[in-house]
Amino acid sequence: MILFFIFYDQTSRSSLIADGILRRRSAAAGGGAALPRRRRPVFRGGGGVSSLKVPWRRDPLLDATIERDKKWRLCSRVVREVLNEPGSAIALRYLEKRRERLRLPVKVKTFLSRNPLLFDVYQDRLRPAAEPVPFLRPSTRLTKFLREEERVRSTNEGLVVAKLCKLLMMSKHKVLSSEKLLHVKRDFGFPDDFLSSLVPRYPHRLRFAGGAAASFSAAERRAAEETRLTGVPMRANFELRFPRGFSLRKEMREWTRDWLELPYVSPYADVGELRPASPEMEKRMVGLLHEFLSLTVLRRAAVPTVGKFAEEFSLSNAFPNAFTRHPGIFYLSLKGGVETAVLREAYGGEGELLDRDPLLEIKDMFEELLEEGHRQWVEQQRTNRQSAGGSRDRELLASGGQSQ
Repeated sequence: MILFFIFYDQTSRSSLIADGILRRRSAAAGGGAALPRRRRPVFRGGGGVSSLKVPWRRDPLLDATIERDKKWRLCSRVVREVLNEPGSAIALRYLEKRRERLRLPVKVKTFLSRNPLLFDVYQDRLRPAAEPVPFLRPSTRLTKFLREEERVRSTNEGLVVAKLCKLLMMSKHKVLSSEKLLHVKRDFGFPDDFLSSLVPRYPHRLRFAGGAAASFSAAERRAAEETRLTGVPMRANFELRFPRGFSLRKEMREWTRDWLELPYVSPYADVGELRPASPEMEKRMVGLLHEFLSLTVLRRAAVPTVGKFAEEFSLSNAFPNAFTRHPGIFYLSLKGGVETAVLREAYGGEGELLDRDPLLEIKDMFEELLEEGHRQWVEQQRTNRQSAGGSRDRELLASGGQSQ
């Protein structure tokens, strides 16, 4: 299946603006600076992409942020596995057989004891004449979370549709394979059934949609906001944030300064006139990678995930080098044996996420559920140790009395 995104002509663009998705900020209506009308950029000639090497340096704070999400991701996989079963229930023995696929490092019973609020365990039969065996189903607390998740998704449906539109608009033919979109749905916060539940409700956007209001990148919107706040016209560009103690060699600092002076190339602009491997094409590629990451919920994505869209986004095979060539814009983490591209400007000095996607509320609620379950498990462990210690004391006292 293929999803199409076809722009309206200029006379039809008001339909998207009036509909409320990514409305263009109007100085007259809202008191803010309007996003600039796009002009055909004038590029400098000559020069290729810098061949200067930028040393990769580990960022322990961002690595720790990625590491902290391991439990959340693991528990999410197990929950989805159970929810995808008929009746949202599964025999414990069947889930145990799927441990390798779920990348579950402990036995299911151990996982359940450490996360007591996720599932209820009950007895049921696999066949009418069979003996009852343990089954799992969502607990009351998990069911409550799932209702809250649905509320957050419903509230932010416009944001999800806007993200989907932007991904389609960045592709060279405004078309993306639904199979690829399904693969990245969790990176962008798309619901599991978005192709059947969401797309059909927006045929005017996901088949025939567009207008200039939807095609401004995060960098362009930030420049418009700075213009509104300062009263000084600001042009779109990238914000550089280097980790503590990081420094570039003089040659690379000069190259970066000159490269930043090049006109910003929107990821939604036609790049047919740009020369491959030119500094201008590099700027367009960095702009597209910046925008792609800014649309993700966590402002980061695995490099292979980005690579799935290399052809549609007109990225060269060497596009991953951009993540290390521009260490002030991106960080390339190698945590867990997976290359993960992180948008630096979205994170603070302690590795905390500053640019919070509204859909992060779902992750926050799930992590609260996991933390509550962890506290309950810790308390149960303490009670068990105290109980075992008391039993040993009584046994010692009894044996002492008998010896007398």
